[in-house]
Amino acid sequence: MRITAVTCVKNEGPFLLEWIAFNRLLGVTDHLFYSNDCSDGTDTLLDALAGRDDLAELTGNVVHLPNPAKGRNYQMEALKNAAHQAVVKQADWVWVADVDEFLNIHVGDHTIPSLIAACGHPQAISVTFQFFANGGVDAFEDRPVIAQFDHSHNPDLWCGETAIELKSLVRKDFPLQYFGAHRPFFKKGLDKGSYPTWTDGAGRDVPHKFLVADNPRRIRKFPAAGARAFATLNHYALRSLDSYLVKNDRGDVNRENRAFDDTYWRERNDPAWQDTSIQRYLPQLEAALEALKADGRIGALHARAVAAHKAKRDELMAQPAYREMFAHLKGLPPYPPGEYALMKELGLA
Repeated sequence: MRITAVTCVKNEGPFLLEWIAFNRLLGVTDHLFYSNDCSDGTDTLLDALAGRDDLAELTGNVVHLPNPAKGRNYQMEALKNAAHQAVVKQADWVWVADVDEFLNIHVGDHTIPSLIAACGHPQAISVTFQFFANGGVDAFEDRPVIAQFDHSHNPDLWCGETAIELKSLVRKDFPLQYFGAHRPFFKKGLDKGSYPTWTDGAGRDVPHKFLVADNPRRIRKFPAAGARAFATLNHYALRSLDSYLVKNDRGDVNRENRAFDDTYWRERNDPAWQDTSIQRYLPQLEAALEALKADGRIGALHARAVAAHKAKRDELMAQPAYREMFAHLKGLPPYPPGEYALMKELGLA
């Protein structure tokens, strides 16, 4: 089975090897990366990984292209372009996700083929996010993200929201109109008998309004309760506080010059639930990373990206505004805004 992962990156150099090696353990055979405006060596590392047949067992086939966007819509322009790339057109399945998102599969041998089989071989599978908290980790460390962060919101209920976002696997015969960042959209004018088969991460049919995208508030999310029986999408949106500052500085690959305020941090920094299930992959992942870093060229470029990440953190912390941001975020209570407001109302905070 040929499975292609598609993603957009900007200054994600320290995290690339982990994400690629992890996906390879899931059964991903190909990676298509689009990069833009990198200053930490992300693009150079991807170029070095591309075409390295001798590393394919660890990385699969890596394809790296410059982001084709001419304006601000980096991700959607890249996904539009991706649909025409051979590495996507020849794939049996396409997985669109970000480098801070890890597909945690709970069934079979914990690979994508096992997930597909458990879901009954549908034409699309949408897997629900589980947002992992910072957990009081201040300093960036060059070791697997999935080993450092193991607390999250309750996986079936995120504060007051019962509908949490997702990402999707798409089969080659899906009647595709276009890839979205969170879900595919099928061709207009299909009769009901031609709608694609589509499940959540528990093998249940997705809700009809989500399927047909007729409700703008539900085109990329649906009720989370029970949706993770077969797979969870672990989203490490915060990572360490150091890395969060660097992320805030670089903006977002989806919208140019977007900065995150403390609401984004507070909503995702909910450590109510411990979940270490993804660490089942750690022994194989750590072995793969050791092998990749042992390659002279790849190891040196990874180390350079790590150094650039730390240097950017130091540069930011030399600025009063970022020192204040660091102190402010570090001092926030580890509760989502809605939960904290209720606690204060009840006199519990």
